[in-house]
Parts: sequence; structure tokens; C-alpha cells
Amino acid sequence: MAIKVTNKKTKTVNNRPNCLKITKRKQKVNMTTITQNDGKKIKTSVREARTMKKNSK
Repeated sequence: MAIKVTNKKTKTVNNRPNCLKITKRKQKVNMTTITQNDGKKIKTSVREARTMKKNSK
């Protein structure tokens, strides 16, 4: 089981088709599961995963 690290939540945004009718929809977070060097699995957003990868070098 992966440990959840991020605090990001889904956003509610407007769906605007060509007729300009406004309806609400959900914008989900881009989540991924990464494995650390010690074998732990963590679930985090892709942006945070890239930052952790950059800082580990």
C-alpha cells in the first residue's frame, strides 16, 4: 500500500461548450506511485515527484 504524500484535492471548474452553457465538472490531480530507494512506495502528484527527483541528485 502506498503512503499518500500530497495534500492536493480535485478542483471544480466550468465546462464551456460552443453554446456557452456553463456546467460544473471536476479536474482531478495527476497522481502517480513512485518507489523510493529504500523500497517504500509513495503516492504523490507528478509535479512533486519531479521535484523530489530533481532534489535527490
